[in-house]
Amino acid sequence: MPSKTPHILVLGAGSVGKRHMQNLAALGCRVSALDPRQDRLEEARASAGAEQCFTDLSAIDDWSGFSGVVIASPPSFHVDQAIAALDRLKPVLMEKPLAPSLADALRLAEYQRSHPAAPPVLLGYTYRWWPPLAEFRRRLLAGELGDVLHVRFVMSAHLADWHPWERYQDFFMASRDLGGGALLDESHFIDLMYWFFGMPESITARVEKLSNLEISTDDNVDIIATYRNNLRVTIHLDLYGRPHEKYIRASGENRALEWSFEPNRLRFSDAMADEWQEQHFQFERNDMFVDVAREFIDVISGSAQPGCKVTDGINVMRIIENCRDSSKFGKTMRIEQP
Repeated sequence: MPSKTPHILVLGAGSVGKRHMQNLAALGCRVSALDPRQDRLEEARASAGAEQCFTDLSAIDDWSGFSGVVIASPPSFHVDQAIAALDRLKPVLMEKPLAPSLADALRLAEYQRSHPAAPPVLLGYTYRWWPPLAEFRRRLLAGELGDVLHVRFVMSAHLADWHPWERYQDFFMASRDLGGGALLDESHFIDLMYWFFGMPESITARVEKLSNLEISTDDNVDIIATYRNNLRVTIHLDLYGRPHEKYIRASGENRALEWSFEPNRLRFSDAMADEWQEQHFQFERNDMFVDVAREFIDVISGSAQPGCKVTDGINVMRIIENCRDSSKFGKTMRIEQP
């Protein structure tokens, strides 16, 4: 912790913004909030002790008292808000995804190239800080499965259950203009694929609206990613599924490895029958957000560099754009390697 107590400005006081404020306050930081909704600002004061509250960036006359900025707004605002913070020499923790489109995300990359002295940006693909998935990745890279041939990622969760305190139609996830939808918001799982294996060679995808949810975004995504060495990865994301499920299962030449969100465990098997060795984890979902907040405090102090960077977010957006093009044109897309 720096000797001077960090004062963090959080842009967006919705669900994830409130979570960041509460975690940062619990870690000893001062927090302030920006949101166009007064009810959210009042809750930020009550639940996280927000010291200053703003409804618009133009209302902030003096940025000098802030140590860093958390961007927890809808994705359509991410790049412009990040550039505003970086222009004022404030390190940024940005919620995923980097932007609604690759073109928009590349504006931030270009800003960094043209401003080499700008502060760092930590990208919050929080599952990278989830101990079971770090262990999953370690075992994959250690070769414990032998040659990995197939990995399946599944995220299925009905949108109306996400924020039961509000109409799902009012949630940014329901809006194409704000950057909602299964492909963008659940790109956690695309990032995990990239974190585990790097960029695929090709992508075949369907990005669709299938259900009767009252949204203007996609609610169903199916992806097949092809890698060298005979590896195939499939990803299914949807916003209509009940009961909810999140899991990853990897099949190798020697054994299978599976992670599930609920129960929070890893399972291993090399048996023909349904026989597994299990490793259970006693972590809450919020723990990954706390660990991201700790890293951001270290980034602010200069004692750490971001573990997930803008370049990682750009590569995830490259995969997303190829998924969109594959679905639009009905063909397999070859991916340019970074």
